[in-house]
Amino acid sequence: MLTLQAQNGFVKVDNGHFMREGKPYYFVGTNFWYGAILGSEGQGGDRQRLCRELDEMKAIGIDNLRILVGSDGERGVKTKAEPTLQIAPGVYNDTIFAGLDYLLMEMGKRKMVAVLYLNNSWEWSGGYGFYLEHAGEGVAPRPNEDGYQPFMRFVSRYATNKKAHELFYQYVKDVIGRTNRYTGKPYAEDPAIMSWQIGNEPRAFSDEGKQPFAAWLAETSALIRSLDKNHLISIGSEGKWGCEGDMQLYEQVCSDKNIDYMNLHLWPYNWNWVRERTLRKNLPIACKNTKEYIDEHIVVSERLNKPLVMEEFGFPRDGFSFSLESTTTVRDDFYRYVFSLVADNALKGGNFAGCNFWGWGGLANPVHDQWQVGDDYTGDPAQEQQGLNSVFLSDKSTIDVIREQVQRIANAGK
Repeated sequence: MLTLQAQNGFVKVDNGHFMREGKPYYFVGTNFWYGAILGSEGQGGDRQRLCRELDEMKAIGIDNLRILVGSDGERGVKTKAEPTLQIAPGVYNDTIFAGLDYLLMEMGKRKMVAVLYLNNSWEWSGGYGFYLEHAGEGVAPRPNEDGYQPFMRFVSRYATNKKAHELFYQYVKDVIGRTNRYTGKPYAEDPAIMSWQIGNEPRAFSDEGKQPFAAWLAETSALIRSLDKNHLISIGSEGKWGCEGDMQLYEQVCSDKNIDYMNLHLWPYNWNWVRERTLRKNLPIACKNTKEYIDEHIVVSERLNKPLVMEEFGFPRDGFSFSLESTTTVRDDFYRYVFSLVADNALKGGNFAGCNFWGWGGLANPVHDQWQVGDDYTGDPAQEQQGLNSVFLSDKSTIDVIREQVQRIANAGK
């Protein structure tokens, strides 16, 4: 006998495994950060493209999308996603909320599920810096102008800034308390949402901030649970890398009773496992380090008896090219390797339950290396070179790898 929640399609966790409609749920998903913007009818909106993108992903077998709820702050900032949703604390651009409503409606029609992240430690959607500015900490440095070290020193204040936290908590209440204007369904009752996620790569950014950071995560997860009893809650952590290299801290924050499953992110190029001119040569070490990093986190997931998802990983195009005409042979081999780790784990009934590659570019046709207003949205946010880590529909070899491995993982999870 299926539970009512299982019958209603909510993804749940049972004894360390995802369950959906009474069956184990293993998946290959993607990052679709711009989905709510694309679903809007204002600047950047393109509902026809959105529906085509969802259809294409569904046809490949991708049904799990990790999505930004909305960007924060003023518009016109070179490296920030726009249009923004939260213009000032508690002041919203309703066209983006309408876009999120529309996106969730269309995903529900296709039996796709969303992981919705609410905050961001990085500059490209506001997040930490936005809340600190409005809590009286001054103007956040811009990494593209001032460098990442000054930016990270600034946002390290977030872990202990109660005013910034309170501003964020009001946002959480406003988002989770919404009712979808198109379906009439409260967000808290919508099975198209798999998980509320506290943020994108939340970090303490200092050793002294670790315990205040852990306390903030616990406070946030408790708030989300009080607002929504149906959906899973996750952190959005990079894992060890996002916990100042401290696996004890990672285990501590993941052991919270309100955190239903664990996350990790992995970036071979950003982490210097591969270099621009030696992608093929460095691939074996990237694969070796990838498996070791995942295995280290699987140990914790087994100890806590919670599913583990590698919800971000990316790899550059051949030759470190940004062109859609370039090949992706090394990326294809890396993707195939990562997907095989999920499938192998599924065959064993393990806790490593899924992965979301970064990111979906789909039908986009980028025309500038640096995103400009009016350009198509890609998997690469505004602070990154357009096309570098995106998977486009024209990347036939990568699409074939994804389709093949989606089927393998689906079979393994039966």
